[in-house]
Amino acid sequence: MSWWSFLERGSANLAPSILGGDLSRLAEELRDVEAAGADLHHLDVMDGHFVPNLSFGPEVCAAIAKAATLPLDCHLMIENPDAVLEEYREAGCHGLTVHREALADPLPVLKRIRSLGARAGLALNPATPLPPPGPIWEQLDLLLIMSVQPGYCGQDFQPAVLPKLAAAKSLREEGGLDFALSVDGGVTGARAPELRRAGADILVAASAIFGAGDRKAAVSSFRQALGGD
Repeated sequence: MSWWSFLERGSANLAPSILGGDLSRLAEELRDVEAAGADLHHLDVMDGHFVPNLSFGPEVCAAIAKAATLPLDCHLMIENPDAVLEEYREAGCHGLTVHREALADPLPVLKRIRSLGARAGLALNPATPLPPPGPIWEQLDLLLIMSVQPGYCGQDFQPAVLPKLAAAKSLREEGGLDFALSVDGGVTGARAPELRRAGADILVAASAIFGAGDRKAAVSSFRQALGGD
C-alpha cells in the first residue's frame, strides 16, 4: 500500500495542517484550502500527555472525513497509539502516523496499521535518529521528519534536520523502498525548495497556509517557490 495512489510521485505535495485553521468553521476551512490547491489534509492529534497541548480526537476526525474530499493523514502525537488505531481508521483517516518516541517497538504497530487498510507512517522528533537498517523500513508508507518539537504551531524551522531528510532519501533509493517523505514544522514557501532538494515529497504547513488571508495565494507561493513543482 502506498501514498502514491493519492499523491503525485516526483512532485512536492502540500498538506495544510487543519490545526492552523479556525476549528469553529471547520468545513469552510477544509473547502477553502482544497479550492486553493492543497493535495491532502494533515490532522494533528494531541493527547496532552505525549505532547503538552491537546487538540482533537476521532470524533472530529470523522467530521473532517465527512467534509473533506482530499485524503487524510492523521498524525498521532499521543501515548499508546496502538490502543486507538481502529478508532482513527474507522473515523476515515487514510494514513496513521505514529511517533517512534511513543513506542518500544514500532514494527508491530506499523504492521497493524497496514492490516487495517491504512498507510503506515512513522514520525521522528528533531533529535531522534533514523531507525537502523531492518524490517521497519519495509513496513513504512510514510516517514515524517519533524523540523520542530511537536505540540505547537508557529515554531521556527530547525535546519539541523535537513541532513536526516537527505539521509532518509538516500536510504530509500539504495534500498529500493517506496515510502513517502514528509516534513512538518515551520515549513514556509521560502523553505520549500531546500526541503524538496533534500527529498521531501510532502510539505506540511499550518501557519504558512491557514494563517494567510488568501490561502490560494499562499499555496501559489509554495508552487512558485518550487518552480511549478
